[in-house]
Amino acid sequence: MTPVVSVVTPVHNGAAFIRETITSVQAQTWGDWELLVVDDASEDDSAEIVEALAADDERIRVFRLERNEGAAVARNTAIEAARGQYIAFLDGDDLWLPHKLVRQLAFMREAGAAFSYGAYERVDENGRYLSPVGVPDRLHYRELLKTCYVGCLTAMYDTKVFGKRYMPLIRRRQDYALWLDLLRDGETAMGLNEVLGIYRVRSGSISSNKASTSLYTWRMYREVEGLSLARSAWFFAHQTGRAAVRHRLPGLARRLGWLHSVDGAAAGDCHRPCGPSQ
Repeated sequence: MTPVVSVVTPVHNGAAFIRETITSVQAQTWGDWELLVVDDASEDDSAEIVEALAADDERIRVFRLERNEGAAVARNTAIEAARGQYIAFLDGDDLWLPHKLVRQLAFMREAGAAFSYGAYERVDENGRYLSPVGVPDRLHYRELLKTCYVGCLTAMYDTKVFGKRYMPLIRRRQDYALWLDLLRDGETAMGLNEVLGIYRVRSGSISSNKASTSLYTWRMYREVEGLSLARSAWFFAHQTGRAAVRHRLPGLARRLGWLHSVDGAAAGDCHRPCGPSQ
């Protein structure tokens, strides 16, 4: 039977977290999904953990890459094999809340959205709560060029509208580049400003290196989007300037619409036990 949702999960040396990630998918109140886990040549027990879980749940499919290829290749491997109408993303150290799929699918159908995203919470490596991340209610291509509001763990797109879309083969910011690709021809991304998942901030991770991330954002503008030097500089200035205002002047950022509070959530809320992961 063809699943409605295909969940794309790359993992590389994620043995400490991948079991909890998979369990968060299995706990969904919407059960018509398949989980495609691509082990990117892990040197730990990640693949063995996933294969053991897959043996007890036929909805989990496991793929193993012979050498470390990076997140783009791993995700694209899963997208290529996906059978669902909707493609969703969940990295091997992040979590979904149990209502994530049922709420997001209902939202997309009610809004007529082909691409959607949602709010999420940030925790540290030990599962301790850091902060919520709210989202705007909609995004167009030009606005997304200025700020990437789409958290990968909340993104979902409809293959009946877009067909299968893949990530460019760059080591970083490939998810951002995919979101831009989905919106380039005028489609609107719709935001559900409710917490749908939990993003784990890990020290030493690719995404934690701000200078490197900025460099890859610039390269994405120039090499993937093909923007002129002047347009790249314009959007890059928005990216870095908005980030600085959000960090240093959050009140101003909220008034300008560059920072969003999560609907119905008080500061310090956490949607699961916020202590260290078990």
